Amino acid sequence: MPKLKRSDTEERATDFVESLDRGLRLLQVFGTTSGPMTLSDLARAADLPRATARRILFTLGHGGFVASDGKLFSLTPHVLTLAASFLRSNQLVAVLQPVLDRIATAAQEISSLAVLDGDDVVFIARGSPMRVFSGGLEIGYRLPAFCTSVGRAMLGQFDDATLAARLKAMKREALTPQTVTDARALLKTIVADRAQNYSLVDREAEPHFRSISVPVRRYDDTIVAAINMGAHVDRVPVQELIERFLPLLRDGAESVRSQLL
Repeated sequence: MPKLKRSDTEERATDFVESLDRGLRLLQVFGTTSGPMTLSDLARAADLPRATARRILFTLGHGGFVASDGKLFSLTPHVLTLAASFLRSNQLVAVLQPVLDRIATAAQEISSLAVLDGDDVVFIARGSPMRVFSGGLEIGYRLPAFCTSVGRAMLGQFDDATLAARLKAMKREALTPQTVTDARALLKTIVADRAQNYSLVDREAEPHFRSISVPVRRYDDTIVAAINMGAHVDRVPVQELIERFLPLLRDGAESVRSQLL
């Protein structure tokens, strides 16, 4: 008798490892505070039974990811090996790091690479003049996609109907007095950015910072990331972003298109 093939729903139900999901959720909870947390606080934040959270923390401690003094729990530097694995294995970082360094040296400003993660952007690499990593957005830093130049550059990959639906559904809280939160206005802006193949955001994500970004496309023209440059508003005017930074970004993005699979 032939073996019946399981449906996709059945496969998802049986292949899902709930304990792993809970462990990862608990790890993420540590990022909601700047200091150690109690078992009760962690369990509550992760929406887990206290006994379950305790077993997970013991397992994470055994693996070297969590440390405890008996009352408070905190992450150890060993957690960074997870991020390091991503960065070492990510093709975008490997291909674009030299580009970011070249752009940063030419403009004498920090350049960054970001990817879209749900409704946020995550910065995964950057270049800095003289390799001085002071100031600017750190690797791993997250921001809402709707109010950042890298986010808008990547949101332009969606057709108008899909984009309108995403903007309407996403959380749109003002980060500065200049942040545009109206979904219709954002749709119009992102569609215009798509047509000009770059996005410029002026003090919408941070009060005194403006930035310009271009999408990074792979060999088949699919947008997979965005690269940007920015500066304090008192130091670099909008026109300089367009005239001096934009050509560097466009050349850099175009130079790697054939290398990205």
